[in-house]
Formats: sequence, structure tokens, C-alpha cells
Amino acid sequence: MSKEITSRAQDYSQWYNDLVIKGNLADYSAVRGCMVIKPYGFALWENMRDALDKMFKDTGHENAYFPLFVPKSLFEAEEKNAEGFAKECAVVTHYRLKSDPSKKGSLMVDPDAKLEEELVVRPTSEAIIWHTYKNWIQSYRDLPLLINQWANVVRWEMRTRLFLRTAEFLWQEGHTAHATSQEAVAEAEQMLHVYADFVENWMALPVIKGVKSESERFAGAVNTYCIEALMQDGKALQAGTSHFLGQNFAKAFDVKFSDKENKLDYVWATSWGVSTRLIGALVMAHSDDQGLILPPRIAPLQVVIVPIYKGDEQKAKIDARVKELVTQLKAIGVRVKYDDNDNARPGWKFAEYELKGVPIRIAIGARDLENNTVELARRDTKEKTTVSIDGLTDRISELLKEIQQSIYNKALSYRDAHITRADTWEEFEKLVNEKGGFISAHWDGTAETETKIKELSKATIRCIPIDNEMEEGKCVFTGKPSTQRVLFAQAY
Repeated sequence: MSKEITSRAQDYSQWYNDLVIKGNLADYSAVRGCMVIKPYGFALWENMRDALDKMFKDTGHENAYFPLFVPKSLFEAEEKNAEGFAKECAVVTHYRLKSDPSKKGSLMVDPDAKLEEELVVRPTSEAIIWHTYKNWIQSYRDLPLLINQWANVVRWEMRTRLFLRTAEFLWQEGHTAHATSQEAVAEAEQMLHVYADFVENWMALPVIKGVKSESERFAGAVNTYCIEALMQDGKALQAGTSHFLGQNFAKAFDVKFSDKENKLDYVWATSWGVSTRLIGALVMAHSDDQGLILPPRIAPLQVVIVPIYKGDEQKAKIDARVKELVTQLKAIGVRVKYDDNDNARPGWKFAEYELKGVPIRIAIGARDLENNTVELARRDTKEKTTVSIDGLTDRISELLKEIQQSIYNKALSYRDAHITRADTWEEFEKLVNEKGGFISAHWDGTAETETKIKELSKATIRCIPIDNEMEEGKCVFTGKPSTQRVLFAQAY
């Protein structure tokens, strides 16, 4: 397969697809709209998952697992949630196939195997989880209940894109129950900060924390908190959400508890989640025309060592020295690979690991060995330096931290340069069409205006930033009074 990558300037969408496919992150599958996550892509997801899982457990959450199938009657119990996901649901109606007598070797649905009740393939798990919580919660002593699950979900998308929007994807979903609304709101806000911490400090991607407008909220939520990131094409991407659900699901599923005064009340709820679309965000926010650029903290490989030699004698000497170096790097937790495969030339390997976004490449040849040096190459800046092997472990450890910060700083600089104020509709349209990014503008607070702006510009309200400054002004579209600016953008 050709490794040639379409440039961002030529076709950003094709550039993204090229990186995902040729960078060995994922592949298309036999099921339309679904993807195969390849080992390199799954290793990236595992590193992200493991970091998040520790954060969840450090904040008191436990993992559990709930069924993939949701009885239709349960799914319908919370009306707004059911309506919000109805168009995306895959539904199981039969449980068996049988031979088709009209065509040898083919199968057909067995009409005698119709389910008594249809099953929804989970697009989200609130229904099945809250039905279960009814049996788990009786008293204030059972609260708070802090549960997370790692799972797959199905949302039947007609227009799909690897990682960003697929019919099936991997995610985590937290579902918690609390004795008071204040505790539930604090939980939703806490998890928003956990997500922001992860995305900024592990993915090296700056985010804006905020709340969604009413029309953009999660179906069935009282309030939706979000983190929004900016991609290199000027479009926004929602990187995580946390929802305060009020008592909506508790009432729908009759989940009550006895408080300390022995009075019955409905519990208060939250849900929160991030998915494999974060991998798509990672690709689009940092990579270049030569391939992926992966932040060291979550890169499947942090360092690759490539030998350059002529003959077995040179290789044996290099092997012995590199073996020591690999042992030292692994001892401090560095994910390192020694690629001494003789099926490919060093130049091909250099290009391959550049494409895969490995943060540091080390080249070592016979002359380097004589001089007690190696060549270090950074993926993010493409800088090459010749350094001594002595103290190399410490140098690599520091360089990985430096690369992590450098990638973040570059993304932050781009993001900040693409937050622009607009005070008139003409300014707004020009920014949408020519610059992109986040547009900070006044909005009159009505769904009608929000809808009209979306229809005319394809820009949506990404969030109302937390701790937003109050500022008297006029709506950018209607001219009606407004008390604060919100952030608009075209988005994935």
C-alpha cells in the first residue's frame, strides 16, 4: 500500500483518512459504518483508557458491566431520552435464522422466532442501568452510588467517518446516584474537570469547559457540561460531556431512597462519557503532512531505536549496546522498541515511524558506537541532534516531557489565535467562511435564533464557558439584548 499522504491544504478530510488508515490505527470493515481498530490504534486507546480508568477510581468510582440489549419498554420509560435516540437505534426483533428453501445455502429470519419484546441495542445505558439501580438503592446508606462501565454502543449513523462518527464505537459511561441535587451537580462538575485534566495533560489538547445550550443538551438531562477542543481546520470537536440528570431517570424508573429522617425521595443522577472519537481528535489536532504526531504520555511507542550497519559483526556490537539501553529505558517505564528487522532499510523505517508518530527516534551506527554517541530525532519538530550515550536515559526522560509540553503549547497557540469576537452578523459570517475557529458572540438566549444561525452558517453554540464574564450587549443575529457572549463554531 502506498504511504503517500494527501496534504492538509489539498484535502483535509482525505488527509485525516490517510493518517488513520496508513498510520495503522483503523480499517474499514465488512459492516457498513463500522470500523476495525487495528493493534496500533487499540494500543493507543488502551493507554487512554488506562489513564482515565485510574482517574475514575481515584475519585471513588467502580467499574461494572451492564447488558448490550435494552428491552424496548425500558428504553421508552424516560420519554426525552427515548425520543432523543430513537432515530439512531438498532432493534433486535428475532432470535434465530433458518435455511431459505428458495435458495440453497442462504438463510432467512425464522418468522416463528419473533421476540416477545423487541430489544434495543444500547445507544446509551441509562435505561438498563436505572432499572437495575432500583434494586440496589433503598436507603441513604446506599448512596452515593458511583459506577462506570467500559463498553461498546451502537448509534446507527448514515454518514460515518473513522473514529469520529461510526455506527459502533467504544466508550466509557459513568452513571451515579446521589442523595441531593447539590451532590449530583458537584459530581457532574468534578467529572468535567477530570476529562479536561486528561485531555489537556495526557492528550496535550487544550479545551474550553462550559455548559451546553438547552437545545444541545443530552436527551433527558437538566444540564450538560462539556469540553470543546479545536482542530487544525478550524472546526470544533466535543471531547467529553458530563450530565446532571436531576431526578428524571429516578422518577421514570421509580428509584427512591429513605433519607436520615426516614422520608422517601427520588435520588439525583448524573451520567458522563468519552469515546474513541478522542482518537480522531488526537489525529486532527496535532498531526502534519508526514503523519501522526502523538503525545508521549499516550503514544503506544515512545522511543524507537534503528540500527545502521554493514555486516553481522557491526550489527552484533550495536545489538549488545542497544540491549543495555533498552533495559535502562524500560526500567524507567519508557515504551521502547528496537527495530533490527533486516527486511527494510533504515530510511524506510525512519519514514514509517514518522508516519506512526513515535515521539523519539534513535539511530545508531558503527561510527556512533565508536564515538559513544547516537542521533536523536524528535517527531514533533523534526530536530536531529547527536548526543552522548552516557546519560542518555535521563535525557530521553526529560525530552519526552519537553515534547509533551511542546505539542500542547502549539495546539494552545493555534486555539487562542482562533477565538475571535464578532459584534455584527457580517463579521460573524466572514469569520465562519474565512477563518473558522471559535466565534465569541452575543446571543439572545432563544432556541429560534440558535436554529436560524445554524441554518445560515452551519455554526452551533459549542458552549457557554464556565466562569463566563457577564457583559451587556446585543445578539449578533437579532440585535436583542444579551448578558454574555457564547462560543459558536462549525463542528464535527
